[in-house]
Order: sequence, then structure tokens, then C-alpha cells
Amino acid sequence: MDELDKLRAALRDAPPAPDEASKEAALRMAEENFKNFQGSASAARPTDISPERGGFLKGLGQMFNKPNLKPIMLATTSLVVVGVGVVLTTPLMRPEPVPTAANEVAAPPDMLPDVELVAPEQAPSQAADAASMSEDVAATGSAPTSAKRTRDPLAVFRGGTNVPSAEMRDRLPQPQIAQSRDQFPDASPNPLKVTSEDPVSTFSIDVDTASYSWVRSSLTRGQMPDSKSVRVEEMVNYFPYAYVAPNGDVPFQQTVTVSDTPWNPDTQLMHIAIQGAQVTERPPLNLVFLLDTSGSMQDANKLPLLVQSFRLMLGQLRPEDEVAIVTYAGSAGTVLEPTKASDRDKIEDALRRLSAGGSTAGGEGLRAAYALAGQMSRDGEVSRVLLATDGDFNVGMQSDAALKSFVEEKRKSGTYLSVFGFGRGNVNDALMQTLAQNGNGQAAYIDTLAEAQKTLVDQLSGAMFTIAQDVKIQVEFNPATVAEYRLIGYETRALKREDFNNNKIDAGEIGAGHSVTALYEVTPVGSDAVLTDPLRFGTVAEGGNTSDLAFLRLRYKEPGADVSKLLEEIVPMATVEAGQEAAFGAAIAGFGQLLRGNTALGDWGYAEAIALANANKGDDDYGYRAEAVQLMRLAQSLSQR
Repeated sequence: MDELDKLRAALRDAPPAPDEASKEAALRMAEENFKNFQGSASAARPTDISPERGGFLKGLGQMFNKPNLKPIMLATTSLVVVGVGVVLTTPLMRPEPVPTAANEVAAPPDMLPDVELVAPEQAPSQAADAASMSEDVAATGSAPTSAKRTRDPLAVFRGGTNVPSAEMRDRLPQPQIAQSRDQFPDASPNPLKVTSEDPVSTFSIDVDTASYSWVRSSLTRGQMPDSKSVRVEEMVNYFPYAYVAPNGDVPFQQTVTVSDTPWNPDTQLMHIAIQGAQVTERPPLNLVFLLDTSGSMQDANKLPLLVQSFRLMLGQLRPEDEVAIVTYAGSAGTVLEPTKASDRDKIEDALRRLSAGGSTAGGEGLRAAYALAGQMSRDGEVSRVLLATDGDFNVGMQSDAALKSFVEEKRKSGTYLSVFGFGRGNVNDALMQTLAQNGNGQAAYIDTLAEAQKTLVDQLSGAMFTIAQDVKIQVEFNPATVAEYRLIGYETRALKREDFNNNKIDAGEIGAGHSVTALYEVTPVGSDAVLTDPLRFGTVAEGGNTSDLAFLRLRYKEPGADVSKLLEEIVPMATVEAGQEAAFGAAIAGFGQLLRGNTALGDWGYAEAIALANANKGDDDYGYRAEAVQLMRLAQSLSQR
């Protein structure tokens, strides 16, 4: 048995009682050895006979050659090992804490229970739990029997009294809930209209998709989206549809069908589908990337994702297209002068060198970008400013009204503005919508690189090339056949009745290949779903036309034109079975209304929306519709918390 075996055996046995005589002898030996062996002798100077130099390693070797070093090292090592063993085994020999009268396991004196951080939506219920427990403690002097652990970090405190003092409670850190500065337009859902009182509905089309991407971002983070962020028409229009394509001189084709409403068998859905023509030959593009590089853009889902997204788009440009880059942070500056798209390395290098920092001079950036776009513009070419930001404009033209007026004035020159949002926590969606709508452009929210692929690669033509401007829809419902109606979505796109014929009133644009969907829920005369009583002194005249449901009018301008063109169509009463495209659009419309908390759907919920969408996914080449079903499932689970 060597010395280590003896040491192991000693550790397994109970430690021997201390011997004072042996302790004094060991200390005397240690003091004597310290005096004799402290320090090191100076190394000998090298000579012809002994050329070896002294040094640290030589001295170390001489030290280990001392005859009495081994016992000393063994004794020192033994003391260290015994000490470590005592430290490690002491907690195991500590007696179990004594349970309280109510079987509450008290925490050891040197331990505090874990503090559980709660999400905002959980905080009220947990506060109620803590309040209830405090009442039990006050009444009985102990915690409830059923509570093995408590979410209140102070209910069980250091094995003593269960209720700490108010002073000690105030000292402990409290969970912090981050406050979001995201802003959305405050628009209430469209109200139910009585046809006999208000038979005409007028609105501008909307091809934006930002709301759907924001909803997806929220749900995949485990959060239900803010109801204000949900614009039902943008969710429906996010998806490509196989609508009837135009085949004449008109740049788009409209198709109207009437079918039963999925969530109410006593009402009907009037489905208006518009399909834009594709562009076969396109003019050269002049693009100015207006990029927000302020300090708020540092997060990975902001400036880094922005750079990756715009690099993807470069592959879709033609050699004759031109790109310039303007950034703004504190002040605006030109990072890249107008450069042919064929020099892709130079453009990518400028993008890679971007970094975030400073305040947000959005107004100055807009001025610089429009000025540069004006220099690049030539006859027969398309010029567009692409603004990419988290939506924060806090330096320069601060008011939305000033920015809106500036963008409205600049669109008259033929340079349009599209807006792309990035990141969370600082998004000014309301301002982004204002800029895009008044800049004759599209608003999109990019939360993933896959979304950048869809928006800036797959649908680049629709985002860059306008085929119809100021597109307005007006529907006149027949009071003889329709008792009530409700436009689903388009709350931020509502127009006055007289705006329809006013060519000076701005409206939405249709891009190449864009599809647009609008849905009305209508209640037929005599239906059990009618919610309003007839007027005593204002009844519908007998003998009215009962074969028509509504009269549809559309106005649009050709790109660059000042005068609009009118299209008209009668919508008959005849109902048809909803086709695959219309049924899927209805499923998404129902999904969006559920997210907004709309009570008009009755008992129809997420399960029904999931079933309807699953049954009408179609080919779904890129998986957009399958993704929507997964989002519905997430919303269903999150809504049951």
C-alpha cells in the first residue's frame, strides 16, 4: 500500500481526534524547515570547466532533489485533500429543514427561492395567487398546505417567518417588463351598414402585405399580435391567387362572385377579385436605397437583415439598371453614387460597410434620396426610392403631416416611394403606411430572409412596376335585395362617396402581376341574420329590382395619366359555391377578424378557419398557405392561455 492508498483509507474512515502534542511537533518542524529551505542559492557563474548557466529550471530541479522534500509535500497534500473533503461533505451532513405546521418545506437559511419572471399577460393571475396566499398566511400563520413551491419569492423566507417585512420586500429586484414603442394606425373595424340608409361603399385598393408579416412575427415569438396591427385586407392580399388574367386593353381583370359565408349560413360573401397583367418588357430601373443606419438599427433583425435582403434583390436587376445608396443617422449622406447594376461587387461592398449609430435624420434622408433620384431619372425609365427602416423618424421633418406633404409633392415628379420595415420595438407602422400610400408605393414588413426573397425577388416586378394608378372601388347595394352589408377590412383606405369621381384624390396602385381581393358580408332581405329593425317612415318602395345584388364601379389611371377611366358591372343575386381561391381568401379573412377580436363571427373560431384553409391550400408551390395554417394553430393555442 502506497501513501495515496493510505490517504484514501483514511478519508473513508471517521477523521481521527486532534492530538495537541502531534500538532505542536508538526508546527515546530514546519517552522524549522521554512527557515532552512526558504530562498534559493545563486547559480554559479559559468566557467570554461562548467559552462552551464544557472536558471529557474535548474533551481527547480535542485529543490526536488532535496532528501526531505517528499514527506513535506505528502503532509501538505494530505491537509489540502482533507480540507476539500470536509467542504464537500458538510452540506450532505446538514440536518433536513423542519417542516412548518402546514407541511410547507422551509428554505435553508442560506438560500432564497427562485424568482419567476412572468410575461405581461400572466402577471395579473400570478398577482392574484400571491394575494390569495398572503390572505391565507394572515389568517392561519402558515402557507397553504397544497403549496410545495410558491411563485411569490417572499412567501417562504430563510426558514423563518413566512411573511417578510415590507422593507425587505421593497429591497428585492422586481421583474421588469419591456415597453414596446411600436405604433399602429388606430382604426376601428368597419361597422354594419343599413342598405336603405347608406347603400354606397367607396374605398381605395390596398396591395400592401406588412400586416401579415407582422402577425407572423408576433405569433412565432409566442405573442398574440396587437389588434391594431391586424389589417385584414393585407393578410388576405399577402397570398398569390390564380384569378382570371386580363386579355384586353385594360391592365387588370375583375371577377365578382357571391357565395355562402363560412361563419354565418344566413349571410353571403361578395368576393371581388382583381388580377393585374404581367410585364413582358420593362424599362430600366433607377433605384435609390434610402437606408436607416441610426442607433436603433443595431439588432440582428434590423440592419444586418436589411443588408442581406437588398443583396438578394441585386440578382434580379439588369445590367442597365442603376443603384445609389443614401444613409441617414444624425445626418444624411450618399454612400454610393449612381452605379450600374452590372458592377454588383461595388454595390455589395457599399452595403457590407454599413454600420448603425446616431439619431434618425429621416427627413434629411428623404430629401437627399429624392434629389439623387431626380439626377438619375431619364425619359422612359422608372425611378423609385426604397426606404428601409424600423420606422423611427426623430430628426428633421418630425410630424407625419410634414412628411406626407413632402412625399405627395415628390410623387408628382414621377419618382415613387416604397417602404420596407425591419425589426420590432421601435416600428412606426402608422408612419410607414402614410409614406407608402402617399408615395405611390408599397409597404412591406421583412422579418425573415424568406420574406425578403418573396418581396424583393419573387415579386420584384409587382413592387417596382405600376400598371394602374389611383384604383378605387365603389359598390352600390340594392336595398330591395340587401338589408345590411359590411366591408371586411380596408379601414385605413376608406374614401368619401364624392372622392370616387375626383381625379385629384389619391388611391392605391396595382403592380405588375398583383392580385387584389375585397370581401363584403351581405345580409339578404328577409334573412334571420338581419340585426336592425326597419324604419317606420322609410321603407323600401315595392316593386323594386330583385334580380340584382349590387352595382360595381372601378376607376383607375394609366401610369402618368391625369384622367381616370371607369369600369362598371352588375352583380347578380345568383350565388355559387366558393371556389378554391375564394374559399382560402375567406379563411384568411376569418383568421384576421378573430385576431382583431371581431364578435361578428359568432361561434366560428380558429378550428373552423384551420379546416377551411387546409381544404383549400391548392398547389401551394412555396408553402405560403401551409405556413398560414401553422400560424392559425399557434394563435389557437396562444388564445387559450
